[in-house]
Amino acid sequence: MAQHAKPLDPEHRAPLKVSFEFFPPKSEEMERRLWDTVQKLVPLRPHFVSVTYGAGGSTRERTSRAIERILDETPLTPAAHLTCVDASREEVDAVIRDFLSMGVKRFVSLRGDPAAGIGSAYEPHPDGYANGAELAGALARLGAEDISVSAYPEKHPESADWDADIDMLKRKVDNGATRAITQFFFDNDLFEAYLERVRAAGIQIPVVPGILPVHNFTQMTRFAGQCGASVPNWLADRFAGLDKDPVTHQLVAAAVAAEQVLDLVQRGVQDFHFYTMNRADLPFAICHLLGIRAEAQPAAA
Repeated sequence: MAQHAKPLDPEHRAPLKVSFEFFPPKSEEMERRLWDTVQKLVPLRPHFVSVTYGAGGSTRERTSRAIERILDETPLTPAAHLTCVDASREEVDAVIRDFLSMGVKRFVSLRGDPAAGIGSAYEPHPDGYANGAELAGALARLGAEDISVSAYPEKHPESADWDADIDMLKRKVDNGATRAITQFFFDNDLFEAYLERVRAAGIQIPVVPGILPVHNFTQMTRFAGQCGASVPNWLADRFAGLDKDPVTHQLVAAAVAAEQVLDLVQRGVQDFHFYTMNRADLPFAICHLLGIRAEAQPAAA
């Protein structure tokens, strides 16, 4: 059911941290949009920002360029995504060393989706890392200082049961993971129940909720179906009839995300990871409601 959060009391609020996820641009126009988004979010002083990485290194150069520019032109701390798909251990290790040589110390370790697309069977490279746990171990061995891994409040679609799902997260932690970032979700009760399972298994690393502001409800629903995230009926009702009304859709999306994060804060959550889709307006507005305000930038000389 929908969350009904109360406004935060600024006098009794724990410090909150946010991080943002971007994807590497495919064109000059998309690069301009990404950079506009980065510049808009810089004053919020995020804990880190991450840049995604395509299967088999298909976005390797674009990911590297985006991270290099973030390092060179902003005060942000970037984290590089890595996957195991269609790459040998030697190839993956070479990419890790390249990022480390650039000054990247934070990574997001993911198995990655099958090269044939979400929904098809995953087959590890015969000479590659089999999953995110093995990849986390390689990152730790090669000198990564901060390793985030994935977590699934509704269970990974390929996990046989909850025991197998939680066991995989424990293997990631045993291999060096320092943080888990969840798949997006819209029912905070699911996140709370998942966190109870994780803690009951003795896993104590931070579990950061992944928040997806709904820029396009139809696209989000399709993606949710592919990755095993549920779309509650109340959420569908909120966006019903707004396909051709982008202004109202944007306002509703901001309200929905604000309700979710404010409710999570009341449940004790202090860290949030936003899947920005390379758009700044909704994450920026949500951070404002959380009390994370833009720091004034020095005037140009």
